[in-house]
Amino acid sequence: MKYYLVLVTTPTRRVSEKISQGLVKNKLAACVNRLPGLKSRYWWKGKIETAREELLLIKTTQAKLRRLTQWVKKNHPYTVCEVIALPIAAGNKVYLDWINQSLQASRPAPRPHDTK
Repeated sequence: MKYYLVLVTTPTRRVSEKISQGLVKNKLAACVNRLPGLKSRYWWKGKIETAREELLLIKTTQAKLRRLTQWVKKNHPYTVCEVIALPIAAGNKVYLDWINQSLQASRPAPRPHDTK
């Protein structure tokens, strides 16, 4: 099983919430972390732009990656939205198994950091 960490920037909390809830609800992501307070600087239409953004850290599997990318593009307000997938080379096997279980099961898998 191959796992990915997907990076997506958003313009507002509202957009971050919509995307994170949609991805988890549709079982395209096992978990989404929201990091507010980014300041992004980038080229757009021949000029350097600066914007406040949020960053989503999305955990998924290779099997869900294509559909996740399509869902984000369809539901994102940017004309050109960032969807960058980084392969996870290694990690806590219990956590990685949880990602897979969360995306397969009809009911949510127990969170890997729940206490016994």
